[in-house]
Amino acid sequence: MADIAVTSPTCTKKPRNNNRKPLKQKTATSSSSTDANIMAHQPSASPSKENISQIHSSPKKPKSKASKPKQQQQSSYERDLQDMQEMLQKLRLEKEKTEEMLKERDEMLRIKEEELHNKGKEQEKLQIELKKLQKLKEFKPTVSFPIVQSLKEKDQEKKKKGDPEKKRPPPPYNRWCKDQWNEVKKENPDAEFKEISHILGAKWKSASAEEKKPYEERYQAEKEAYLQVIAKEKREAEAMKLLDEEHKQKTAMELLEQYLQFKQETEKENNKKIKKEKDPLKPKQPMSAFFLFSNQRRGDLIAENKNIIEVAKIAGDEWKNMTEKERAPYEEMAKQKKEKYMQEMEDYRRKKDEESMNLKREEEELIKLQKHEALQLLKKKEKTENIIKKTKEKKQKKKQNVDPNRPKKPASSFLLFSKEARKNLMEVRAGINNSTLNALVSLKWQELDEEERQIWKAKAAEANEAYKKELEEYNKCVATSNELIQ
Repeated sequence: MADIAVTSPTCTKKPRNNNRKPLKQKTATSSSSTDANIMAHQPSASPSKENISQIHSSPKKPKSKASKPKQQQQSSYERDLQDMQEMLQKLRLEKEKTEEMLKERDEMLRIKEEELHNKGKEQEKLQIELKKLQKLKEFKPTVSFPIVQSLKEKDQEKKKKGDPEKKRPPPPYNRWCKDQWNEVKKENPDAEFKEISHILGAKWKSASAEEKKPYEERYQAEKEAYLQVIAKEKREAEAMKLLDEEHKQKTAMELLEQYLQFKQETEKENNKKIKKEKDPLKPKQPMSAFFLFSNQRRGDLIAENKNIIEVAKIAGDEWKNMTEKERAPYEEMAKQKKEKYMQEMEDYRRKKDEESMNLKREEEELIKLQKHEALQLLKKKEKTENIIKKTKEKKQKKKQNVDPNRPKKPASSFLLFSKEARKNLMEVRAGINNSTLNALVSLKWQELDEEERQIWKAKAAEANEAYKKELEEYNKCVATSNELIQ
C-alpha cells in the first residue's frame, strides 16, 4: 500500500530506460513485495532509494498487474459484507419469532391464571353449597329391596344350558329315517344324500300303517311331555311376574309412607324458620286510637331532638293522662278505618272464594277431558283387538274349509323357468346362498329373448288350461256330492 502511495504523476514525465531485462527482474521482486504487504495487511517499511528508482523506471504494464489483486480484495470485502447483512437479517427474523413466541407464552400463562382463579371461585361456591346441603336433613329410606333376578336373564341362562326336556320332539318320519339310513346306504353305497333322501321318502309313502304306528306313538308321547313342560314353565313365569309386581307395590307403598313422614317433618321445621309470605292484595289492618295519636305527636317530639324510646314513653304518658273528650276524635278516626277495613276484607274474601271455585272448575274440566281421551283410546284399542280377532278367525276358518282334493293353481312362466335355472345353478355352484341364487335367476330371466320367453309362456298356458279342466271336474264332483247330501 505504501509503495502505491509513493507513485506520483512526475514519474510518467521521466524518460524510460532502454534496458528492459534487468527491469523485469526488479519489477518481479517489487511486485512480490507489494503482494506480500497486501496479504499481510501491514504497511511496508520506508521506501529505499533502490525501490524508488525501480518504481520510476517501471513501465505502465506492471501497474495493471498490481490493480488486479486490489479488485479481488474489494470483491472479497463485498462478499463478506453481503454475508454479514444476510446473517443480520436472519438474526432479526429469529428475534421477531422469539418475541412472538414469548408473547404467546405470556398470553397462555395469563389465560391459565384466569382459569385457575375461576376454578378457585367455583370450588368455593361448591363448598358453600355442600355445607348448606350437609346442614339440611336428607331423605334416607329404610326399605329392603328384594333382589329378584329378571325373567329374561333366567331364560337366557336356561337356553345356554340347553335342557333336553325342552327340546321339541322330532316327527315320526325323521326317526324312521335315522333307523333306515344305514340299511339304504349299504344297499346303495354310491348314492348321494339327495338320492338316499328320495329313496327314503318313497319307502315311507309305501310303508304300511303298522310300520308307522310305533314311531307315531312315540312322537305323540314325547309331544305330550314337551307340552306339559312348556305349560308348567309358562305358569311359573306368570306366577313370578305376579310376585314381582306385589313386591314392587309393597316397596312403593313403604317408600311413599316414609317420604310423606319426612315431608311433614321438613315442613314443620321450615314453618318455624321461614315466615309465611303475605298476600299483597290483602288489606292492611287499621291502626288503633293510641297509634293515631302517637303518629300525630311523633313529629313534634322528634323536632325537639328526642329519641324513639323517649318519644314512645312521652306519648304513652300523655295518652294515659288524657280525658275521654280528648281521646274521642282519635277513637272516631280508628272506628271509621276499622269499618272500611271490614268492608275491604269482605271483598277480598269474596274474590278469593271466586278464584278457588274457578280453579276447581278448571281442574274438574281437565279431569273430564282426560277421562274422555282415555275412553276414546280404550275404544280404539278394543276395536283393533276385535278386528285382529275376527281376521284370525276368518283365516282359521279358511284353512279349515280348504279342501285338500281341490286342484292347486299352476305356476307362472317365471316360476317354471326359475325351477330349472335353480337346478342348473345348484349343480354348477354347490355352496351358493339363496339370495345370490335368486339374483342370478332374475338376471337370467331378464337376459332371455322373446322367443325363449315364449317357450316358458306356452308351458304356463298349457298348465293353466289343465288347471281349468281339473277345476271344472272338481266343481262338478262337489256339486253332485252336495246334491246327494241334500
